[in-house]
Amino acid sequence: MKKLLLTLLAILLIVEEWLWDFLSACGHYMALLLRLESFERWLVQTSPPLALLAFTIPILIVTPINLVALSLLLNGLLLQGILLELFAKLLGTLLVARVFSLTKPQLLTFAVIAVIYHNVTGWLRWAHAKIVDTEIYRWSRQVKAQVKTKIKELLRWAQP
Repeated sequence: MKKLLLTLLAILLIVEEWLWDFLSACGHYMALLLRLESFERWLVQTSPPLALLAFTIPILIVTPINLVALSLLLNGLLLQGILLELFAKLLGTLLVARVFSLTKPQLLTFAVIAVIYHNVTGWLRWAHAKIVDTEIYRWSRQVKAQVKTKIKELLRWAQP
């Protein structure tokens, strides 16, 4: 039973790790594509209250999408509602990850955010320590490294 639970925990953390890395990279490239470098530089240096305001913007962006997805679900359009909700979750995570990475020092000045952050990261460290020796986790790390190498090669090849 312990091995099964560790395997399930490993799968959950692998998915979380891959999604966070992927969405963080997408956020970085999206900022480059939209030429938001100066805005991001400003955001890094902003005050804690403005950082908190910036951190709430992804929620304000995603909430209407969540409401439309809920409306679709309530009207029997299950596939469309689920796909739209999945899109909203990915978009929200991408935006939150980017804003959080830029404003982390300012956000951690708020006691509530600091407590939540330290509790979550503490749990993640504990969970990673439990699964680091599992076969599926070692395998996923190898696959992740191979995928990153292939993507870097493709990006180098695609550049003019």
